[in-house]
Amino acid sequence: MTHWTKMSKDELERQYSPSRWSHRMSADDVIKAHVKALKEGTERARGLAQTLLNVPYGQEDGEKLDVYIPRTNSLDMPLVIYLHGGYWQFLSKDESGFMAVPLIDKGVVVVAVGYDIAPKGNMDLMVSQVRRSVVSVIQQYSHISGLYICGHSAGAHLAAMVLSTDWSQYSIAPQIKGAFLISGIYDLLPILSTYVNEPLKMTEEVALRNSPSQLVPQLKLSSSGCHVVVAVAENDSPEFRKQSEEYYKTLQESGLNVTLEDVPNTDHFSVVELLVDGEYHLTKHKSLIYYQLLFMYDS
Repeated sequence: MTHWTKMSKDELERQYSPSRWSHRMSADDVIKAHVKALKEGTERARGLAQTLLNVPYGQEDGEKLDVYIPRTNSLDMPLVIYLHGGYWQFLSKDESGFMAVPLIDKGVVVVAVGYDIAPKGNMDLMVSQVRRSVVSVIQQYSHISGLYICGHSAGAHLAAMVLSTDWSQYSIAPQIKGAFLISGIYDLLPILSTYVNEPLKMTEEVALRNSPSQLVPQLKLSSSGCHVVVAVAENDSPEFRKQSEEYYKTLQESGLNVTLEDVPNTDHFSVVELLVDGEYHLTKHKSLIYYQLLFMYDS
């Protein structure tokens, strides 16, 4: 796991700069297009769903979530919690409703979680916040038929941390049926010396205790019944791809129910933007990744 220590700082920064690996457009343009796609998708979702916006799950200003509810009378609906990316320092729940676009008409409730990004929030706080948000959702929506969690990039890291929670410290132990981890980071040590850590100010100790790769025994205790899908984009950087591949192998070797999905013809951003496209799972892509998200609650 320490091959990255042989890399120069410049190469490490390049590996952990996802926008520099897109084949579609320049680094700046791919980020602008990403934000535009998420905002447009969220606007579409707000037109399709009944919404409850800025629902508090804690006392702090940033501890709020947005709920997208199908226009149906069914009580027994699956619920997907979405944790946004943005390297723990960018984006918010306000652009994170796009997940609901293909799911609402399938009768799925979608919850987009807000958390205090850096520099206001540090890594320990963000992990604590997303864990508490899950507890709050379970308490408010106890009638759901199944709980699923999805995260992209930094959000995939936070989702993996949720799966790795010792719930004995909380009032409730959520039973998460499925987790969908898209282009995540599961070992935080390589980013300590990069620009990513400048606003986070993580020490090695903080990085270790918040690295899902270090917490697989706890994940096995807390989430052994969860089907984990680890997804990675074909055009993610080699280091991003290695993060997903190694985390998948570690979960698999621990006997967990885990699938690795290598999504063809996508980069770090388009791999999640395509969730807005309800038809994507019907195309000729070899990957069943979005099909799984749409239908895994039937299993």
